[in-house]
Amino acid sequence: MENISTGKKLILGLQHVLAMFGATVLVPFLTGLDPAIALLAAGVGTLLFHICAKGKVPVFLGSSFAFIGAISVTLNPDQLKDISTMPRADYLHNLSLVKGGIIVAGIIYVLMAVIIYYVGVDKIKKLFPPIVTGPIIIVIGLRLCPVATNSAFFKDNVFNGTYALVASIVVITMVVISIFSKGFFKLVPILISVTVGYLVCIPLGLLDTTAIQNAHWFTLGDTHVTEQIFRLPSFTASGIIAIAPIALVVFIEHIGDITTNGAVVGKNFLEDPGIHRTMLGDGVATMFAGLIGAPANTTYSENTGVLAVTKVYDPKILRIAAGFAIVLSMIGKFGAVIRTIPAPVMGGISIILFGMIASVGVRILINANLDFAHSRNLMISAIILVIGIGVNSFPLVDSLTISGLAIAALIGVILNLVLPSEM
Repeated sequence: MENISTGKKLILGLQHVLAMFGATVLVPFLTGLDPAIALLAAGVGTLLFHICAKGKVPVFLGSSFAFIGAISVTLNPDQLKDISTMPRADYLHNLSLVKGGIIVAGIIYVLMAVIIYYVGVDKIKKLFPPIVTGPIIIVIGLRLCPVATNSAFFKDNVFNGTYALVASIVVITMVVISIFSKGFFKLVPILISVTVGYLVCIPLGLLDTTAIQNAHWFTLGDTHVTEQIFRLPSFTASGIIAIAPIALVVFIEHIGDITTNGAVVGKNFLEDPGIHRTMLGDGVATMFAGLIGAPANTTYSENTGVLAVTKVYDPKILRIAAGFAIVLSMIGKFGAVIRTIPAPVMGGISIILFGMIASVGVRILINANLDFAHSRNLMISAIILVIGIGVNSFPLVDSLTISGLAIAALIGVILNLVLPSEM
């Protein structure tokens, strides 16, 4: 990494911002929170994570999809189609409840980090051998496939030929740059592909600049934004029960994400800096997000996909990306430019990024020399794959759900413990 100049690192950091931007702002759009505040929380949260993890883990933190349902119900209990029609006083009151619930969720993360520290990483590792982590990582990538293909090929749930054309051009550009280019260009295939796709969309009429025209130059100049940031949290039983318990069911997803990141980089982050530190990082970042009114934070698979494509693993680049995210959250017009990137462009990029993640899971199975002639290995991997991909979520109580990934991972851990090893 020391051979990469500062200017090139800045460009690589911007590339990571492009990868995480869509998903990070999508969560507040779906829940009724503010996208600029979510982006600020992602940038600051990433820096806090790196401090907790000794700056060793190249991850970016963004808005967690696991909390969408609970946040949406708490912020908008009447489920108004247009939450902007809600009286401002009611919105701010509900926002206080959301803040309190998310802060407590962050505290739960921190408590879990303490428990992991005293239990020891070796016991945690025994729960997640390659036969469990490999299929889990495959599931992480494949569960995201519909998001990629829907953005790439469909408009309003109907196949769109123009979208497919743009996405195909983006995919082809990325493949050509990744395989055939030399030097620095080989490190920024995503940035180049997004630029090509953006330009192609202009003559096709797919570029909507309304968001740029309507955006404030400076986000903090918007009194609604500052009012939300400085609104005090409210720690009520309803808000805490609705949101905080989700932290308990995303624990396994966190281990899967960190394992995936380590597999891409070629390091064991469960041991160094330790899963307790990465869990602590998620907790501190989520507590900050809750404090300013943003969704809970989590490590992002999109950025792990960027690592797999570029093969540049310097954590400093992710910190540069965090800096960009903070700046973008402050400059309304600049952030709006990135928000105008058409769906088929990001869909084309996502096809490769999410596929790369699934491929890392396959690599783990291959490197472990697992024999799938053994029924034990077949059963564990088969159940993880089918449950993890086939089950979207499972309701627990009220608005609390557990994702199919968490269910599959839990089943995989249990099967690995109870099924006898074959001779």
